Amino acid sequence: MPAGSNVRSASFGPEVGRSMRTVLVGGTTETARIDGISAAGANREAMVHTPSADVEIIEYGAPVLSPVVPVSPSGCPTPAVVTRAARELLGFDVLAVDAGLARPTGAPTVTVGEAVGEDVREACPMLDAEGVFENGRRLGRALPDEELVIGETIPGGTTTAMAVLAALGERVTVSSSLPENPLSLKRRVVREALAASDLQTGEAAGEPIEALRRVGDPVLAAAAGIVRGASEVGIEVVLAGGTQLATVGALARHGGVEASLTLATTTFVAEDRSAAIDDLAGDLELDLRITGPGFDELDHPATNAYVDGEAKEGVGMGGALALCERAGVPPVDLRERYLAVYERLVAGDERAVKA
Repeated sequence: MPAGSNVRSASFGPEVGRSMRTVLVGGTTETARIDGISAAGANREAMVHTPSADVEIIEYGAPVLSPVVPVSPSGCPTPAVVTRAARELLGFDVLAVDAGLARPTGAPTVTVGEAVGEDVREACPMLDAEGVFENGRRLGRALPDEELVIGETIPGGTTTAMAVLAALGERVTVSSSLPENPLSLKRRVVREALAASDLQTGEAAGEPIEALRRVGDPVLAAAAGIVRGASEVGIEVVLAGGTQLATVGALARHGGVEASLTLATTTFVAEDRSAAIDDLAGDLELDLRITGPGFDELDHPATNAYVDGEAKEGVGMGGALALCERAGVPPVDLRERYLAVYERLVAGDERAVKA
C-alpha cells in the first residue's frame, strides 16, 4: 500500500451535533488460549467471558449474565471501564455487535456471526469469513448515522491481526495487552498460522476475505465489513483502537475503500515502540488521533497498571477518549468518573476477585 500522511489534527471527524454511534464488535478466537498471548482476563477460564462482560459494562455499567468483571492477572481493569466512564459523561449511543461471542451476553446485540474463530494455527480458522464480512457490510450500509466510531473486544486479537497483516503484506507490527509485548511468541504463532493455511507473506494482498478466512478472526471480519458498508453510503468512520483497528483499516484498504478513515488510539499504544502505530497508520493512509486519560497524574490501583503498560487499548477506549476531548470534557472529569465507575464495578464486586 502507498504511504500516506499521518495527521494529528486539532479536530477529528464530523462536527459535534451530527448523528454519531459507537459500534462495539465482540467475538472470540481460540488463539487467546495460547499461553502468554493475552492479558484480557485473569486466567483462561475467565478470559472466555471477557467480550460478553465488556459489552454489558458498556451497556449497563456492570456485568449482568457474565460471571466476571474482566481484569488482567495483575488486576488491571478492562478498558471497558474507561469507555463506560466516557459514555456516562457524553451519553453517546452504542450498538453492540455479536461476531461470535463464546458466552451469552445480557446486552442487546445485533448478530453478524455465530461461530467463534478457531486457533489461528489451524488451517482456515475463519471458514465463514465472507458471510460475517457481508453481514457486517449490510449492517454498515443500513445504519442511519453520519459517523460511526468502531471498537472491538476479543482476547488474542492482536495475534490474529498480526497474521492478517502478514497475509496482506503489510507492516507486521502489533501492540499487546501485556506490559512486555510477547513478539517472539506472536511471530512464531504467525509463522505457524501461515504454514497451516499454506499461505505466503503477502499472498493475500488485495484479497481481504481470503486473508480473513485463512488467518483471521470474526471481529476483524465483522468490523471490516461494517467499515466497507458504511463507507459505501458516505458515513464517516473512526476506527477506535490500536493495531487491531489499524488492521481493520488495512482490510478496508485492500478491499478498495478509499474514503478518509481516522484511527483514534491511546497514548499507551503510541508510546509502545513495538506497535509502531505511527508507521502502520501512515502506510495505510489512516489519519491518526492520539488521546490520553492522564493516568500518570494519579497513583491508584485502577490506573497504575495502565501507566506501567498493561491493557493500552480495547473496547473503543481510544475513540471514547477522543470523543471526550472533542466535546471539551476536562481530563480531570474523565478521570474522576473513571475512578467512580471502577469503585462501584471492580473494587466493590466480588466477581473481580474470583475472575
